[in-house]
Amino acid sequence: MSAEHPSKTLVGIPDPQFPRGVVLAAEAARARRRLYPSTTVYMAFSFLALAASARQGHAVAAACYATAGVVVWTYVEYLVHRYVLHGIFPPEGGWFARFLHARFDHLHVEHHRRPWDGNHINGTIMDTLPVVAPAAALSLLAPVFTWPAFLGGFMAAYVGEEWAHHSTHFYTFDNAYFRHLKARHLYHHSRAGAEIIFGLSNGIWDVVFATGPPAVVKRRKPVRSLGLPGRKRSQAELPDPCSLRH
Repeated sequence: MSAEHPSKTLVGIPDPQFPRGVVLAAEAARARRRLYPSTTVYMAFSFLALAASARQGHAVAAACYATAGVVVWTYVEYLVHRYVLHGIFPPEGGWFARFLHARFDHLHVEHHRRPWDGNHINGTIMDTLPVVAPAAALSLLAPVFTWPAFLGGFMAAYVGEEWAHHSTHFYTFDNAYFRHLKARHLYHHSRAGAEIIFGLSNGIWDVVFATGPPAVVKRRKPVRSLGLPGRKRSQAELPDPCSLRH
């Protein structure tokens, strides 16, 4: 594992760092550029699947399948965040253990070390397309209002979660649910919260699996932001999530 991509086996989930001279507007723009391709491609697939279903007279069935896709995505989001992005994959063992170590053990480390860095907020389309493309091709073997609609809902939920994640790091909106998500996620980026709060778009599965925030976070006033884009902020001006403790 290179020094540029440290292993969770070696460093775990690191504490966040806030160097001087971070321009959040530039970081937000960099992160958005990573999101545009997947947003365009996956939302186009979702729209086409639902439009084709409606054209065939199966709009209600397609909506049900798409809704199921959204629900399943919330569970997959939780599992991937908890067991893959935060999972430890030591290299000890045979070739498969070494493969898992090389493929997954570096993931998410830099995002926690540099939560303001636009290169580490969201994945690119090339990170997901190797899985999505075969799934989309196989789904087309079924009626369009079934598995294509399901996958359309699933991918739309993924896109929504990626934009929600982007927004919790860079923006502040006067919306109660968004403030709730932002407070949860910034606590997750603190030293006390790095191994809890794995749901980003919702907290349902954190409740089910008892990985939700402590009561002090639920009572806390909404966290404002790491900073709105457009201002150059120094280390002293950036709030430190590590100050959020039990």
